[in-house]
Amino acid sequence: MRTQVVTIHDVARAAGVSPATVSRVFNGGNVTPERALSVRQAAEALGFAPNRLARSLRKQRSSVIALIIPDIENPFFTSLARGVEDAAQRTSLSVVLCNSDEDTDKERRYLEVALGEQMAGVIVAAASQDETDLGPLLARGVPVVAVDRRPHEAEVDAVQVDNQHGGEAATRHLLKAGYRRVACIAGPQGASTSEERLAGYRMALRSAPDTARAGDTYVRHGDFRVEGGRAAMRELLALPEPPDAVFVANNLMTVGVLDVLREAGRTPPSIGVLSFGDVPWASLIRPSLTVMELPSYELGRTAADLLLQRIEGNPSPLQTVVLRTRLQVRESTAGP
Repeated sequence: MRTQVVTIHDVARAAGVSPATVSRVFNGGNVTPERALSVRQAAEALGFAPNRLARSLRKQRSSVIALIIPDIENPFFTSLARGVEDAAQRTSLSVVLCNSDEDTDKERRYLEVALGEQMAGVIVAAASQDETDLGPLLARGVPVVAVDRRPHEAEVDAVQVDNQHGGEAATRHLLKAGYRRVACIAGPQGASTSEERLAGYRMALRSAPDTARAGDTYVRHGDFRVEGGRAAMRELLALPEPPDAVFVANNLMTVGVLDVLREAGRTPPSIGVLSFGDVPWASLIRPSLTVMELPSYELGRTAADLLLQRIEGNPSPLQTVVLRTRLQVRESTAGP
């Protein structure tokens, strides 16, 4: 007589919860005590053996992990990918690099491939806080770590930068240097990194002198790419009273900002420029560029370490690791 295998979906139906909730109960996720008890009682009644199942799944899965990032051309993500690869190589895991281009449909296809190919785990820098859906992976017990960006309500391990603190520190630096009309070119609306850096900018302005407060007059959103920085800077220069400094929320948009300022004959530090994220030539150009340095390699390495722990069956509670930024002051913010 053939024995029926009890699945995570059977337990979910018996407990009246989602498969993702069952996965969280047996993998250290955040679940209310009542739901956890209901799931464990259902599992016991059905003869569900989560530990044996997990070992079985790990044996079936490949020795490959997926790294899904928004833009491989951005040096920040290139360095992050190197951190992931170096950590993975120590355990003989291979890394498949997937470039989502900030496109949630493309990202979803990569997530489906990771699931279909039974990859050992996934590290993802989410294309959208609201639209990135990690549910199918979590329901199947695939370990997932969010890096740099984290989708709303996704109960996964995460490694992030303290973006709000960095945005506040960058803006305070510009104000302290004597600039009073400080603009912010944020990233796409809905991207967690963009919203957090913008929140830091606003926080700094709230405690600034009255002459530096202008609401959102000097806020523009770009696309985290060079052309987005160009378009936003052109709009700011066209204002009746243009800004005398600009905090740019990522490195690629800073390239576009500098290009527009060059065309307009505006040279830092007469208009201050501060980039959230370094570029290889920041110290070489004249004037040299003030940047908020991001621990990109460490983000990738830490994310991979967390994922490897989950692949090995670490049952500890979910972790969120937050890494600090560091202000590197150079000539572009010397004062108006």
